[in-house]
Amino acid sequence: MKDFGFTINKDRQIDMDTADMRVAEYVKTHEPSFNICIACGTCTATCSAGIFTDMNLRKLFTLVKRGEIANTRTEIAKCMLCGKCSLACPRGVNTRNVIVKINQALIKFSL
Repeated sequence: MKDFGFTINKDRQIDMDTADMRVAEYVKTHEPSFNICIACGTCTATCSAGIFTDMNLRKLFTLVKRGEIANTRTEIAKCMLCGKCSLACPRGVNTRNVIVKINQALIKFSL
């Protein structure tokens, strides 16, 4: 096969047949402030773990809302639960509790 210098990117559409929305629904039920997150990225900009690792709360929250939870457990393990993201959030999302609830949902649903 010839190499033409480009690659075809993975399709970015949400496949609702394979999306696992249980985690998102659990978090939305147990931490209602998750519903008002607009994914502005302020949490990621202030993240202490993001300085030392590739931790990205904005990406994590977006993937959970989309039902894509493949690498969620490894991402959550990077969080130090320092709470700087909660203090910086312009919408008042309790990001620390959202992380805890995501972790609880992963344990509950054995994911």
